[in-house]
Amino acid sequence: MTTHSQHDRIARRIKALREDAEMTQAELAEKLGFNDRQTLASIEAGERRVSPDELVRVARALDADPDVFVDPFRLIGEGAFSFRVKEVAEPVLAAFEEQARRWIATYRELGRQMGEEPRRLGQKLELYPWSSFEDADESAHALWEHWQLGDVPADVLEEAIETQLGALVLHVDAAEGISGAASRLPGLHAILVNRRESRGRRSFDLAHELFHLLTWDAMPPRRVEPWEVRPTKGNRVEQMAEVFASTLLMPAPVVVNRWMGRGGEELPLWMRRMAEALRVSVPALQWRMVNMGYLTRGELRALPSPPRPPVSAKEPTPLLFSRRFVERVSWAVETGRLSLRRAAGLLDLSVMELSELCAAHGHPLSSYEMPG
Repeated sequence: MTTHSQHDRIARRIKALREDAEMTQAELAEKLGFNDRQTLASIEAGERRVSPDELVRVARALDADPDVFVDPFRLIGEGAFSFRVKEVAEPVLAAFEEQARRWIATYRELGRQMGEEPRRLGQKLELYPWSSFEDADESAHALWEHWQLGDVPADVLEEAIETQLGALVLHVDAAEGISGAASRLPGLHAILVNRRESRGRRSFDLAHELFHLLTWDAMPPRRVEPWEVRPTKGNRVEQMAEVFASTLLMPAPVVVNRWMGRGGEELPLWMRRMAEALRVSVPALQWRMVNMGYLTRGELRALPSPPRPPVSAKEPTPLLFSRRFVERVSWAVETGRLSLRRAAGLLDLSVMELSELCAAHGHPLSSYEMPG
């Protein structure tokens, strides 16, 4: 990291930690012994460098460890998050956000050490708060064609997000009630998906959060968004995100083609088979059929509940994090840039768990011998 970047990081974190402590510039300046508030304002604006002695005094005044101002494996004072949750207490959500910030910071810092340049240009959707649901539908269809997502978009969407946007997609263990999240940083965007959710839910969360990444400037999402979005009531931006996700995962040409080949198969059974084929939930497919005009709301309400698939048919839980993420961590450990214990701590894993995870992702650690 350049001296200039380190200087910017310190300035940004002083301001963030001061605001977290609900302290004004004047109050902190007085604690630091500055003659006026302007000295601290210049430091926080990056116009004046803070001396090592001053940094120690700042840490003491804010009751913080001095390392917190320089640690590259943390996100403080940067990064915006939006979480999809259902009845989650704020302390639980805050703890998960802290974990997420550490994971994303680790990925970014290791990329910097590998010589990767942050991506400064990215794709956006020409959608705005006043855009129609038809606009969201058309945008999803255009992206499906442009990214060549094929007949089962859910199978390739994660890779497309990583390669087309340079975004980070992580499968994580989240507390019950936290479904997914999107995060935006300069040069790096991320999507977190609760890997314990059903396959259909994970697919929809991924597509829904992609919408937020592609429209963040025009329609920044709130920090907390509802787990379920009502088709007729609620936040209009979230409704557009649902329309976008539905169209992206169930493109009209694919749905029409499969509908035309239905033959005499009973509708509930066809719905179940179709949903499994597209890796979506049956309710998501049903609403897609209503919106496309193949089902009325009355017909939808009259449909019997489809049979549940046998336990043996359930797909395995995705591996923790992602191949690209674990590849970076493995590289850092193998090249000595991170100790095995430090890497495990950053990921909230034990040393053995990290070693097993690296091996499962195809990047076994030669520096660690599995017991037994």
